[in-house]
Amino acid sequence: MLHAVLGFVSWVYPFLIMITPIVFFHELGHFAVARFFGVKVEMFSIGFGPEIAGWTDAKGTRWKISWIPLGGYVKFFGDLDAASTPDREKLANVSPEERAGAFPFKPLYQRALVVAAGPVANFILAVVIFTLLFMAVGQLVTPPVVGQVTPGSPAAGAGIHAGDLIRSVDGQPVASFQDMQRIVSLNSGDPFAIALQRKGLTLTVHATPRLTPVKDRFGNNYRIALLGISALSDPKASQVVYPGPVTAVGQAFGEVGYVVDTVLNYRVQLIRGSADASQLSGPLGIAKMSHDIASVSLIALINLAALISVSIGLVNLFPIPILDGGHLLYYGCEAVMGRPLSARAQDIGFRLGLAVMLGLMLFATWNDLVRLNLF
Repeated sequence: MLHAVLGFVSWVYPFLIMITPIVFFHELGHFAVARFFGVKVEMFSIGFGPEIAGWTDAKGTRWKISWIPLGGYVKFFGDLDAASTPDREKLANVSPEERAGAFPFKPLYQRALVVAAGPVANFILAVVIFTLLFMAVGQLVTPPVVGQVTPGSPAAGAGIHAGDLIRSVDGQPVASFQDMQRIVSLNSGDPFAIALQRKGLTLTVHATPRLTPVKDRFGNNYRIALLGISALSDPKASQVVYPGPVTAVGQAFGEVGYVVDTVLNYRVQLIRGSADASQLSGPLGIAKMSHDIASVSLIALINLAALISVSIGLVNLFPIPILDGGHLLYYGCEAVMGRPLSARAQDIGFRLGLAVMLGLMLFATWNDLVRLNLF
């Protein structure tokens, strides 16, 4: 256990290097749009808890770094806390000048844009990172030709042979072996059609990927959907492609879309009971992952940061009170009803949302502790 604790200490640095810019850009999205609409910003915090260091700008915003590096927040005038709960007692006694800068008194569309700006900033950050990586590092492209078929695998049962050229999977065109792997990985256990070419003939077979335990180079165990085929072993068959700026941006958006599909697909499978809930990771798991990836290269850590940025942006859009998506849900109700939800309804929603998030956090942390052999 002592070894694991000491190991965790060594994970902190790459974790902070990765997560701090992501949190900063998320909160900067909220901040920039709020300032644009004339909202008074009282505090911009990276982390929670007591302040480590900070400064106050000319407009009265306190910029600070806090002790608990698990997120951050922007506190607007009129907010009671970091969750942007309205301070109703304070708002009841504001002057006309103060009212003009209070977030809760801004028009509905402005409040919605301020809230949505955080997740959008995460998506933009990821697109920028992916674009620069594609242009600078390139992408490894392997032709979608089957090198080997594992005996007894779904691919073998479907009649796929070594040398087959995969044309499409589940109706989606395949240009590389990597494309096929991504489509298969999103499968939730349902059979799909695979169009392939064999000795000049076009064939269609059907297969159902199998959830298979795998272990990565760092000793972490996962379960992923696999067909049971591998690419050509000849390294000359693969090539690194360096796209131009326009192509790279398009591919970056595609990469963001793939991450969104992956996260949503996993959540759907969890609800259906077809996914392994033990794979859900919390801060400890992400810290270890960042340490493992950083040991490979800085480029790999930057790529992981883009993936995490997309995930954070997407999760924040979930309609759970306390998250950005929960606030947007409230604003949607306000738009339909023509008035805000009652204070009691909002308070109950925030409490339920907090309970849900704490429950998920505890469950994910328990998974991390079990994987780290601390229990």
